[in-house]
Amino acid sequence: MSDTLDLTIELIRRPSVTPDDAGCMDLIAAKLEPFGFKAEWFNFADTKNIWLKRGESASLLVFLGHTDVVPAGPLDDWNSPPFEATIRDGQLYGRGAADMKSGVAAMTTALARFVARHPAHKGSIALLLTSDEEGAATNGVVKVIEALQNRDEQIDWCLIGEPSSFDCLGDVIRVGRRGSLCGILRVFGVQGHVAYPDKAENPIHRFAPALSELTNEVWDLGNEYFPPTSFQISNIQAGTGAENVIPGRLDVLFNFRFSTVLTEDQIKQRVQAILDKHGLRYELNWRLSGAPFLTTRPELIEATQQALETVLRQRARPDTGGGTSDGRFVAPTGAQVVELGPINGSIHKINEHVRIEDIDKLSEVYEQILVNLLAP
Repeated sequence: MSDTLDLTIELIRRPSVTPDDAGCMDLIAAKLEPFGFKAEWFNFADTKNIWLKRGESASLLVFLGHTDVVPAGPLDDWNSPPFEATIRDGQLYGRGAADMKSGVAAMTTALARFVARHPAHKGSIALLLTSDEEGAATNGVVKVIEALQNRDEQIDWCLIGEPSSFDCLGDVIRVGRRGSLCGILRVFGVQGHVAYPDKAENPIHRFAPALSELTNEVWDLGNEYFPPTSFQISNIQAGTGAENVIPGRLDVLFNFRFSTVLTEDQIKQRVQAILDKHGLRYELNWRLSGAPFLTTRPELIEATQQALETVLRQRARPDTGGGTSDGRFVAPTGAQVVELGPINGSIHKINEHVRIEDIDKLSEVYEQILVNLLAP
C-alpha cells in the first residue's frame, strides 16, 4: 500500500465525529514536523484547530481541511464497520473516506514529498485543519482566520480538499460557493377548539398564502457563475398533538442558498415585506452561515488546471454548487480559494467510500499544484 492510502486508513480508524478530533491532528503533525512544519494550536471550546506552517516569506499557499466526520448512522446498515477502513473491490470504505480524510491524507503526503524535493521552495506553505466543519463551525476556521488576521498573516492562495469531483477525479473544481441564510419564523395565532374556528385564529391557515408567495417568488435569475437563488422550507411544526385543537402558533425553518446577485439584506427585506403583506403576527430571526464568494483571479485556478492536465490529462469544469464549506471564512480575506477533492457521490451516506487509485492520484495533483506555484 502507498503512504497516502496507509494514512487515510489510519485517519478513518479514528472515530472523529464532530467536534472530536480523536488524535487525527497529532498524527498529521507527526508526519509533517520532520519536514520543517511548525505546529501551532488554536483550540476554542471543544474544537481543535492546528496550523502547520513552513516558511515566513510571501506568497502563502494554505491547504485547508477538516478531520471531523458526520455520525455513522445505523451500524447494521453498513456492509463493514464504518471506522475500520475496509478495502473491497478497489474501494476504501469507512466514514470520512471521501469527506474528507482521503483529502487530508493526500495533502499531507503531497506536502512531505514537495518539501523533500524542493527544500528551498519559494514563499510559504501551511496546512490548516479543524475538527468543527461538519457541525456548527463556530469554533473552527472562522476563529483561526480571525486570529491570523489579528497578527497580519495574509493567505494568498487556499486549496480546500473537499470532495468536489462528480463522475471521475478532477472533473469539477469549486471556484466559489453560494451563500446560506437561515430563517427561524414563528407565526402567532389563537389556540381554540376546531369546532369553534370563529373563536380561534389558525396560524397554519394564515401562513399558507404567504408560503405560496415565498415559494413561487423569483428571487433572481442567477448569473454566469451561480444558479438562481433557492428558497427552501426545511421544517414546519404546529399543533398540540390533539386532532380537535387549533394551534396557537406555527414554527417554520427555512433556508436561502443565494448567489452574488442578491445581498443578505435584500433577501431579509423581501421576505419581511411578503409576511407583512399578508398581515401576519410573527417573530423572525436570521442566521447567516456564509456569504457567497467567487474566485476570479487566475493564479490558483490555472495552477490547479495545469496540475490536472499534467497528472490526469484533463481540465476540470469550474463550479459553484454544493453546500457551504470553510472557504466562506477564507475568501473574505482576499485569498484565492479553490476546492478540489475526490468523488462526492457517497459523502455522508451509509457505506461512504473512495476509489483507492484516486487517493494516490489526488496526492500527485496536490504536489503538482505546489510545484506550479512554489517550485524554485
